[in-house]
Amino acid sequence: MENLLGLLRIHIHRGINLAIRDVTSSDPYVVVRLGRQKLKTRVVKKNVNPEWNEDLTLSITEPIQPIKLQVYDKDIFSLDDKMGDAELDIFPFIDAVRKRFENIPNGTIITKIKPSRENCFSEESCIVWENGQVVQNVFIRLRNVERGEIELQLRWIDIPNSKGL
Repeated sequence: MENLLGLLRIHIHRGINLAIRDVTSSDPYVVVRLGRQKLKTRVVKKNVNPEWNEDLTLSITEPIQPIKLQVYDKDIFSLDDKMGDAELDIFPFIDAVRKRFENIPNGTIITKIKPSRENCFSEESCIVWENGQVVQNVFIRLRNVERGEIELQLRWIDIPNSKGL
């Protein structure tokens, strides 16, 4: 892949107050899409506040596209129920990685992104220099559903012999 810039590690931490799609709870999982790439977390049974703590890794290429998240309730005898979706513009994160920071103090805030009508953030998100890496912790508000948020973290991974940033 000649347009490969690097890898984006997405740590899907947890779901918060997700919608109920079964009688009293849900069996949620998250699907992450970027272009033709599709990754998903494991199913957490009977929990509207699931903890996945899973790392999913996407290949990032030019042009940079938004990441699409979808949350589903796993069903055995019917199609899985939708529990909301969100879109995450990773361009500000990639832009911070491109700056190639060195020798700045751990915990330095590079950029702050406020929630707006243009993004799915439920609270301000900071892109931070952490242990020699650019990291962003994000709380995403799910759309097309009555309630629910996903907490995740973005982390960049350089690849030798890639186009790079």
